[in-house]
Amino acid sequence: MGICSGQVTSTQIGTIANSRAPSNLPKPEQVDNSSNGIEPPEQPSKQQPEQRQSRPSALSSIKDFFFGGKKSDAAKPKITRRSVAPQQKEGTLGEDSIFAEDLGASKQAPTPKTDRAASEWDGVIAPDALEQRNWEQMQPVLDPRPNARRRWERKMIAREIRRRGRLTKTEQIMRTELESLSKSHWFKTSIKKLGPLARQIAGKNIDEAILQMRLSKKKAAKDVLEHLEHAKNEAMVRWGMGLEAPKEDGPAPTPITITLSNGERKKITNPTSIYIAQAWVNRGPYERRIQHRARGSVHTLRPPWTSLSVLLKEEKTRIREWQDREAKALRQRKSHLWTQLPDRKVTAQNQYYSW
Repeated sequence: MGICSGQVTSTQIGTIANSRAPSNLPKPEQVDNSSNGIEPPEQPSKQQPEQRQSRPSALSSIKDFFFGGKKSDAAKPKITRRSVAPQQKEGTLGEDSIFAEDLGASKQAPTPKTDRAASEWDGVIAPDALEQRNWEQMQPVLDPRPNARRRWERKMIAREIRRRGRLTKTEQIMRTELESLSKSHWFKTSIKKLGPLARQIAGKNIDEAILQMRLSKKKAAKDVLEHLEHAKNEAMVRWGMGLEAPKEDGPAPTPITITLSNGERKKITNPTSIYIAQAWVNRGPYERRIQHRARGSVHTLRPPWTSLSVLLKEEKTRIREWQDREAKALRQRKSHLWTQLPDRKVTAQNQYYSW
């Protein structure tokens, strides 16, 4: 077969290659691998395509989370819990014991596991919790220095025996009269601004002082007002001050007119009403601020913090102080009395003149 031109087509090249290839060689599809012990791979059928497991996309998983997707048929794994050993309880008294009555009474109180909202014993701690405490382990905290405690107790007993049970004047006042000291938080003001307010409310009735601060135009008066209301509530709840108001059905108490230490006269109708005995200002910490000025200069500011302390007492104390001042003045007047010829007994009688 001759080539008449220099151009060769692809069909002619394929025909030439097939004519030159040897005919006795097997085709790649007809190679027998049984002699080598290699099984030919299974060819997938065209009619049954291979089914691949598709993974859910991020969008589909989000949709299943919010809108509820298909539930899997696979059974969910069950959580197996270990068996817990029963709690060991301490031994109790028998029913025939003489102390069984106290034990039965203690069981009437609800345990901490019961619903306290529906229980009548709201806020009551079950006695069983106190009985199970180990007091020997709590002694290092409750009684860290037993020898010092015994010495102090012996000293107090000896002092009481020496006085034969009599109290000093200070102890008698502390037992019969009530007082409440209340210190406020730090106010964002100075002592120069808070001092006049403290002097204004000192010596006044607590209700009158609250009214004064309510009508005051000063900025710090608002903080002082809140502290006075808090101090009044604390004195009434914690110490029971100002609660013995005169009864409406009973006879009205007789008002007492006293003279204060500054010479002012005051009429007291309710001896249990609360008044401000003392009020003072406490100096607190200083804050640091930076103030930028002209030409790059910087000033350091130190704005102060202050607090207010008030000592509340009842009008009984003011009446007792007035009575003490009157008794002292009477003693002083009596000591200054002098007579020119006092009556004296005649002593050292003699028949002769001594001059």
